[in-house]
Amino acid sequence: MQRTWGRGAIVLSLLAVAGISAAADWPQWRGPKRDAVCTETGLLEKWPAGGPPLLWKMKGIGMGYSAVAIVGDRLYTMGDLPIPGRRDSRGRQAKRQCILAIDLKTQKPVWTAEVGSGHRDGPRCTPTVDGALTYAIGTSGDIVCVETATGKRVWAKNFGRDFGGKMSTMWRFSESPLVDGDKVICTPGADAAQVVALNKKAGETVWKCAVPDLGRRGRPGAAYASAMVADVDGLRTYVQLVGKGLIGVRASDGKLLWSYNRIANSTANIPTPIVRGNHVFCTTSYGTGAVLLELSRKGDGVDAREVYFLPPNVFENIHGGVVLVGDHLYSMKGHKYNHEPICIEFLTGKVVWKSKSFGRLSCATLYADGHLYYRYEGGTMALVEATPEGYRPKSTWKPQSGGRGPTWAHPVICDGRLYLRHGDELACYDVKAK
Repeated sequence: MQRTWGRGAIVLSLLAVAGISAAADWPQWRGPKRDAVCTETGLLEKWPAGGPPLLWKMKGIGMGYSAVAIVGDRLYTMGDLPIPGRRDSRGRQAKRQCILAIDLKTQKPVWTAEVGSGHRDGPRCTPTVDGALTYAIGTSGDIVCVETATGKRVWAKNFGRDFGGKMSTMWRFSESPLVDGDKVICTPGADAAQVVALNKKAGETVWKCAVPDLGRRGRPGAAYASAMVADVDGLRTYVQLVGKGLIGVRASDGKLLWSYNRIANSTANIPTPIVRGNHVFCTTSYGTGAVLLELSRKGDGVDAREVYFLPPNVFENIHGGVVLVGDHLYSMKGHKYNHEPICIEFLTGKVVWKSKSFGRLSCATLYADGHLYYRYEGGTMALVEATPEGYRPKSTWKPQSGGRGPTWAHPVICDGRLYLRHGDELACYDVKAK
């Protein structure tokens, strides 16, 4: 189901597609390079006592943990929206899972595009905006392509119906799709189609990556991470964390090049891998740990060598993610409670520093202009200098929110504005230095 709001909104979208304000765009999960690094400068080095100035706040985007994508004057996210006059099998308000396009100047919806059936706490995917087309994945395994300007559906597939896909555990599909060249990369999780490449314009299957049993750890199926690109000595590869661990897939034909089972657990494999050159860093929680792999070209294949493995008492991260700045990793160490800010030397695994936390629960991490933006599950925000010289907190603040559920949606900074989502509420704050 798709709705539009007026000619002016469509004109704004066409301007966005044309590349207006492209330097400030945040077009997908974790930003332009999918690494949670914002390259903007001139941001506040310390927040006022009550936090940065609130520019606007809106409700009605639907329940969900999706973060936001921003291109030009449009913001894109996902949410579960009510279907007027319909009830589900339990007599509750029926909902549909949607992509929403919002005009940043007016904070009004421009269009909504249905993805699939609703879920009790909404979607997890962040839409991927690629010029004239936008892509998203629903919790039931629906992958949908729509026109960026209008929200009109172009094509759709379903992981279960079309590929025999499945999740490794119970929390449903959470991936944010990767667009690479003329392909969309996604993870149905089937043995014969663990990862697939689809033609981004027509949705046709380009290739399917089949996987054998990868080892004793974890469970077969898709996990909760999103794929990354690695160029290994000129060989383009997709790196993904699945239910049975890390895998590397040849971009040209979908051949499985390597796998690493030790990082898998049987509950939830979540954080997006970090890729730099020929190195891949990945962590999972539930008593697992973290690993750095070195990839090397071997004929038309790739070898993956373990450089180091950190046990969970040294480092594990549940779902807030890791950021690589310079030669150091920054994140939150912990499973669910008592998370600790930590800095780790990327190539050696040496813990440079760690400290007590401002909050007890899990925490998402974003980097911008020399600082780490930590967003805790309980809603607290912390600003910390990103330096290996020591833990240097600058500010803390707890935004007022009428949203419900944990604040798991990752923060985004775009054009000097900080975007925080909590349930069906979205708030925008000014973090430009004056």
